[in-house]
Amino acid sequence: MSEKEEKTLGSKASGAAQELKTIPGHRKSAEFPSAENTRDFPAKMEIEKTKEPQLEVKMGERKSDRKEKNVTGIVYIHSTFNNTIIHVTDMANNTLAQVSGGRITKQSRLKATPTVAMFAAKRAAEIIKELGVTSIYIRIKSSPGSTTSGPGSHAAVKSFDREGLKILNILDTTAIPRGGPKVAGGKRGRRV
Repeated sequence: MSEKEEKTLGSKASGAAQELKTIPGHRKSAEFPSAENTRDFPAKMEIEKTKEPQLEVKMGERKSDRKEKNVTGIVYIHSTFNNTIIHVTDMANNTLAQVSGGRITKQSRLKATPTVAMFAAKRAAEIIKELGVTSIYIRIKSSPGSTTSGPGSHAAVKSFDREGLKILNILDTTAIPRGGPKVAGGKRGRRV
């Protein structure tokens, strides 16, 4: 840098410092440069902090207070001679709980028994009661073409009733073949 440039920079800096002014009548007088030097020195002004509105927080609100009242669910009981599957949804078909006989017992031969179906329904009822469900529709389904539902369906319905859930409707939705495919054996039947 040349001496001439140093002198001009020095004169600008010293001139800016000399041109600082104060605001009369202000709580704290803030220093700021004159309008000519605002590019070099930004204004420093005190900003009053505004108080934010306080949010009301209810302390001690319990989980039971937040539960909705009269929530209704649909219980699908698929009962065959091999297993009993209980699937609980809300009215929009969102799954709330799913329990089967295979999750309750380790022995494969016991999956379809009424005792295991009762325990499966009890576990499903506990789960949905925690979610606030108070009343249910029940839809029982067995194997297509079967004349009776599996052995666990009635025990599961009784278990839901014992758990204190209000049963609104029980419906059998087993598929019934109407005509259906051709029966095996041919025109004259199976010859032995």
